[in-house]
Amino acid sequence: MPQGLKQSSSVVSIGFSVPESALNTFTQGSVDLNLSPLDREVFVVLAVNLDPESPDMVDGTNSVVNSSLTTTSQTAIQSLANSNTIAVANERIRSTAAMAVAFQTQSLETPPATLEYIGIIATNDFFVQVSGGGNLAAKGVSGKMYGYRAVADASIYAALVQSEVLSA
Repeated sequence: MPQGLKQSSSVVSIGFSVPESALNTFTQGSVDLNLSPLDREVFVVLAVNLDPESPDMVDGTNSVVNSSLTTTSQTAIQSLANSNTIAVANERIRSTAAMAVAFQTQSLETPPATLEYIGIIATNDFFVQVSGGGNLAAKGVSGKMYGYRAVADASIYAALVQSEVLSA
């Protein structure tokens, strides 16, 4: 358990799903954690599983479904280089007229045993982004986030909220 935090719930899983709003279009959804700012409540993220839909196989066309999960609202798919990004997952098909190869990349679904947690969400929502490219149908992403609620002491809570909001 991180110092300055007191666990206030058991481990919970939060499921989510975000479909593209139109074919090959960046789309973002938000998930409300119902945290109580008056009680300085935060959500400690233990693991995330992002499951983007498979891209369409189109001869001679590269196709992709990219997804990310962040603590703040975004205007594009994010990478792990963004301090507000908790997880990413990408599915790609590289295709020529003669052949095609599929690729999958994603951040860890479950952290190594040496990590106590992979992130802390101090504001009320988290955000899930999806964007396809070269597909024949709109795609989406679904997933689960695992973690627990905790109460932070006043100075830790203020620092977490300020860091999350100012780095947006």
